[in-house]
Amino acid sequence: MIEKLYKFFELKERNTNIRTEVFAGITTFAAMAYIIFVQPGILSGQAFGMNTGMDFGALVTTTCIASAFGCIMMGLLANFPAGLAPGMGENFYLVLSVLPVCAGVLGLKVGAPEVWQLGLGVVFVSGVLFALISFLNVRRFLMHSISPSMKHAIAAGIGLFIALIGLEHGGIIVSQNGHYILNSTFKSHSMLIFCAGLIVMSVLHIRKVRGAILLGIVSSSVLAFALGDITLSGMPVGLPENPMPIIGKMDIPGVFKAIFNLLPLIIIFTFMDVFDTLGCVVGLASCSGLMKNDELPGAPRIFAADATATIAGAVVGHSTVTAYIESAAGIESGGRSGMTALITGICFMIALFFTPFISAVAGYMPITAPALVVVGAMMMQSTAKIKWDDFSESIPAFLIIAGIPFCYSIADGMLIGFIAYPVIKLLSGKGREITWLNYLLAAILATFLIFIKG
Repeated sequence: MIEKLYKFFELKERNTNIRTEVFAGITTFAAMAYIIFVQPGILSGQAFGMNTGMDFGALVTTTCIASAFGCIMMGLLANFPAGLAPGMGENFYLVLSVLPVCAGVLGLKVGAPEVWQLGLGVVFVSGVLFALISFLNVRRFLMHSISPSMKHAIAAGIGLFIALIGLEHGGIIVSQNGHYILNSTFKSHSMLIFCAGLIVMSVLHIRKVRGAILLGIVSSSVLAFALGDITLSGMPVGLPENPMPIIGKMDIPGVFKAIFNLLPLIIIFTFMDVFDTLGCVVGLASCSGLMKNDELPGAPRIFAADATATIAGAVVGHSTVTAYIESAAGIESGGRSGMTALITGICFMIALFFTPFISAVAGYMPITAPALVVVGAMMMQSTAKIKWDDFSESIPAFLIIAGIPFCYSIADGMLIGFIAYPVIKLLSGKGREITWLNYLLAAILATFLIFIKG
């Protein structure tokens, strides 16, 4: 059995082992488990003080199901160490933009079942379109159109982005008057827990202790329990909530009846998924050492797994399911194969029966926030591989590095660099260094920004 696992996941070829992969899978789950309770809060409308009509308890259960399915698909089909779950950004877009439009189309108010069912139909159709793009190898051409410097810039930009999220979740920086500033409340428990976790992770990582990030998360959890910041109310184990109120409820015929009104929403969802996943996969592959000659082996299977997860996610009542940048925490812990993703998926299934405990730990952001900062620092190593002496490469690369965290979006940050890249190349007399696909992509993205997203 063990030999079959080594062979199936190519563990020896990837210089890893079962123990390391298990540690990495648990670490990835710990870093992204917050989605179990954040996603239901968003889709149910509780996070915004509104009611979308979607049942919170059912959403908790189906968040675990959708995430587990996506992770297991990525592990078994693509053999890639990325965890998948309903994406942050797409969920906000569904509730705050798509549902109001669907309500207008139907002549109903947000909160009526027909509205969120039509919204899920939009997600489903965009997932099918996303799958067609994947199976037709369109994204493979997109990957080939990205220069090595741009690929390394994506990894670095994602590193800055997740570090920003980590500092925000840890309470180190706060938003004030539209700007991030240093938090002046230095005596808070959240800061103490964050700093303790960051120190433990950093020191253990420097000393080359396997599982440094996971051990840091455990130490932060213990400290948070000791300080009383997280507590368990009642039994930590229980049966999951009934998921049936939202499973299979997407209104696909309704989408085609109002296709002219909903087409822009479908296109935006598809673009967000394509570029979020493309950027995330390139970034994770770069920091894991799985890129070979600036190419990603098995890319079609990775994209196919992601697309299938998006369709399945809509079926069980969720916004776009996509690869998570938090997977970098597992990769930094040594994860190099699909076994990491498989273990993460199994953890999501187990979480169905431990939601009170997971809620206490994952719901308190300062516990997992240090992991994002440490991983962000590791991913910044990619900047050393950018051709900084060639400004036609380094300026678009820098726009991506700065754009991803400043736009608070992988997709939007990439768009800035991808549009600037061929323009700078052409006007600087280096237009022959790139392909027609770069020009076409820039034109499509510029059109998308001006006429659709705008």
